[in-house]
Amino acid sequence: MSTVSEPVSLSAPRGADAGLTPKQLADKYGLAVSGARPGLFAYSKQLWARRHFIWAFATARLVAQYTNAKLGQLWQVVTPLLNCAVFYLVFGVILASKQGFPDNTYIAWLCIGVFVFQFTQNAVQAGTRAISDNLGLIRALHFPRASLPIAFTVIQLQQLLISMVVLVVTVLAAGITPGRTWLLIIPALLLQTLFNTGISLVMARLGSRTSDISQLIPFVMRAWMFLSGVMFSIQDKITHWPHYIQTLMSLNPASIYMDLLRHAFAPVIYNPHQPVHQTLPPHQWAYGLAWGVGMFVVGYVFFWKAEEEYGRG
Repeated sequence: MSTVSEPVSLSAPRGADAGLTPKQLADKYGLAVSGARPGLFAYSKQLWARRHFIWAFATARLVAQYTNAKLGQLWQVVTPLLNCAVFYLVFGVILASKQGFPDNTYIAWLCIGVFVFQFTQNAVQAGTRAISDNLGLIRALHFPRASLPIAFTVIQLQQLLISMVVLVVTVLAAGITPGRTWLLIIPALLLQTLFNTGISLVMARLGSRTSDISQLIPFVMRAWMFLSGVMFSIQDKITHWPHYIQTLMSLNPASIYMDLLRHAFAPVIYNPHQPVHQTLPPHQWAYGLAWGVGMFVVGYVFFWKAEEEYGRG
């Protein structure tokens, strides 16, 4: 009996696939790299297919957010109202920012600004942590990662819609009656939601790379709030500033969306310090549309570019 064994060849057998590169073999048999980023159109199609997951995830997180609090979901309304009360005391009473407003309308003007700005503020802060706080989910399941920052923006929108009930009561209590401009509330909120989604996607990618950015965001948002005219009319404070700075301030998206909502709720308090200009300038809607669509497209593409990197490392 012979004990000499024949050498074993580990190379691929000769045949129809001989000489093909790995890429050519993958293309021939329809194989794809695991975890590779799909094309933008295919990615959007996958994301749309998960729309029910996004809504269910957002709703579940919203319900669970205040589960351990005795007041439960009431905190969604109480929190912005407490902010309005503090701002009213400091800016409306102590700093007399309510001077020049029609009787009892400053509180409505202030509350609209607070609710609108906090919608963007919360979307930015939640988007920053959307990836880093959900690594377990990302590593366990395969789904378009954009689902997470979009879901967190949906959470903030749901909170705003709940708070809008109180906001409407506040506006009515100020003696402001509903008018045709109230129909503009819907497109204004849709544009702001597009903007918030885009900036949330941008912050989600940045936040996934470094957790330090979440420590910086509160300071940035606080500065943005004071520069946006939430508690006082910013236009009156910059009348003597250089023209180019006034132009930049007029392009502030937070101010633009507050103007759109303030005018929609009550044209009489949109710009109380210039009563002859109660009609909202047409360019405000153009700016709002540009910021909303533009930021959404930029944020979506920016986030998609790093799709295969989320959850790695």
